[in-house]
Amino acid sequence: MATCRGIDVSAYQGTQDWAAHKRDGVVFAFAKASEGQSTHDPKFATHITGIIKAGLVPGAYHFAWPNQSAAKEAANYVAAVKPYAGKGFTHWLDLERYSDGRNYAGRTAAQIRAWVTTWVTKVQAAFPGQRVGIYTSADDIAAGRVPDGLPLWYPAYPGAAVDTYAEAEAHGQPKPSGRVPLIWQFTSDPAGPARIDQSIAYMSAQDFRAWAAGTTPRQQEDDMPLTAADARTVWAYSHGDKPDVHQTLATAATQSTAAAAGIETLTAQVAALTATVGTLAKGGGLDAAEIRAAAEAGAQAALEKLGDALKEG
Repeated sequence: MATCRGIDVSAYQGTQDWAAHKRDGVVFAFAKASEGQSTHDPKFATHITGIIKAGLVPGAYHFAWPNQSAAKEAANYVAAVKPYAGKGFTHWLDLERYSDGRNYAGRTAAQIRAWVTTWVTKVQAAFPGQRVGIYTSADDIAAGRVPDGLPLWYPAYPGAAVDTYAEAEAHGQPKPSGRVPLIWQFTSDPAGPARIDQSIAYMSAQDFRAWAAGTTPRQQEDDMPLTAADARTVWAYSHGDKPDVHQTLATAATQSTAAAAGIETLTAQVAALTATVGTLAKGGGLDAAEIRAAAEAGAQAALEKLGDALKEG
């Protein structure tokens, strides 16, 4: 399987020789930008400027406090990264529990999942066409705190047996709760003198750059576009209406890498709407069934609209 190499940094790491990292084979690098409703990482500007200047695929991440305002935390992140987030910039929500649980306190798994959906939606709106994913653990995935359809950057550390890039590349791809990560952070304590978190992405360097730029890797001119009918198929699958949908989606993916990318986006949108229905039901004049019906109607219209747009494109 093709892979490429990356690292991530925060205020805990000093100034880096990013050109040297690139010469050593690093393709992407992510820097901590913000945390909570108001904190900015003091070394973010230095890190991200160097990453971009070296020609690495850049990204930033925000450490989440799901027991605070998702809207305020999204705004905090957007303000931190907006001066740097051009085409090919990737965005990541760092969803992990502090050891004492203070950033999860008072929140259920469903509430955290809805919080994540809100944060992601607001960041996507601030940076249209740019990739937004989530960094999170096996525990968070198993607990149901992570919406489906988001690009996954997954931390799991096998130990000394896998603390170099070569060992990670030879190791089997992790699949927490059946989810397939795009990126695996395989060590936070790598071998050698550079004490920097290391990751591999399950794409070639060329494909990862294309993905980060918002295009489908190796997209061919004669790819079959995703149609409105394909969009309706995805909607039907999310509601269990089409037992043969797996074959339909497999065929679509075989015919068109563009269709596969569209399906991923559509699935994420459906999951986002579903995750927020329960929360809305608690605070409005409609009951849960009425809100769900409205959400389903709106989502189906959005799916068909996106399918038509992809067909025209």
